[in-house]
Amino acid sequence: MRAFVITGPGTGEVLDVPPPVAGAGEVVVDVERAGVCGTDAEFFSGEMAYLHTGQAAYPLRIGHEWCGVVAAVGPGVDPAWVGRRVTGDTMLGCGVCPRCAAGRQHLCAGRFEIGIRNGWPGALAAQLPVPVRALFPLPDTVDPTLGALVEPGGNALRAVRGAALSSGERLLILGPGTIGLLCAQIAAASGVEVHLLGLPGPGLEFAGRFAPAWTAASLPDLRFDAVIDASNAAALPALALERVEPGRRVVYIGLAGEPSLVDTRTIALKDVTAVGVLSASGGLAGTIDLYASGAVDPRPLVAATVPLESVGPVLAGARSPSWGPAPKVHIDPRL
Repeated sequence: MRAFVITGPGTGEVLDVPPPVAGAGEVVVDVERAGVCGTDAEFFSGEMAYLHTGQAAYPLRIGHEWCGVVAAVGPGVDPAWVGRRVTGDTMLGCGVCPRCAAGRQHLCAGRFEIGIRNGWPGALAAQLPVPVRALFPLPDTVDPTLGALVEPGGNALRAVRGAALSSGERLLILGPGTIGLLCAQIAAASGVEVHLLGLPGPGLEFAGRFAPAWTAASLPDLRFDAVIDASNAAALPALALERVEPGRRVVYIGLAGEPSLVDTRTIALKDVTAVGVLSASGGLAGTIDLYASGAVDPRPLVAATVPLESVGPVLAGARSPSWGPAPKVHIDPRL
């Protein structure tokens, strides 16, 4: 089958690879749509931390935001799964360690991460193997574009839940990329007043379609009942702590390319709760419900859907002017 393979820093191509075979407790999915994100770009550039810690190695098959149709099942899997449209969790815990037993399988020390960690192949391919325990069925109202946005939406939903806001309260989101804008949509759907902060340019102008969008220089002096840092800027975690109302919450879901500094004295003196979010685990079912009901529609965040042959240029930062400023690019392996 055809799959996009990263063979080294800055090098990747579509290759013919052996198709997956469903093992015990697994299914094979025909991929309908897959998204690419900043993590994928870091694998392509060689900057991703897992490459330097031994948790990932070239050649690498990326892709962890996906949806598709179950084509085959392995031993012990109900044949009724065949033909069902699904998406799935990226984090595949061992299932037996204390973290997995406590429901924190996304933090399992021995976990696989689809398209990311310990060699589990990703979804930028015609087919994908997935443990049946990781699957989430998709209703007909969740089309392929929405289906491939469930994984980033699950991250955003967990971040919004971590902010612990009530209707009418005010949220500041740092970083108007895909996760930040999904946070904005999800929070607004629950009646929260949302504000976005980013760098000046087309991306921030696009973000203004979803909520008031500010630069650091123009951000008004408002009370923010929670702040979500969805950026990749090392200076913004401290700004999040500075701008949050005392006694409330700061949620950290963005990852900077270098260590960021936060003064823990400020956390203590403001009695702030700092919340970290890793992965969509725990947020996938809720995201599917939001999309299926129409309460949240993130499809405008997708700038283009392109074939596998376009993955390399996309990961290298190439964008067609015709795509506009929307942040997300999707891949259709069938094109």
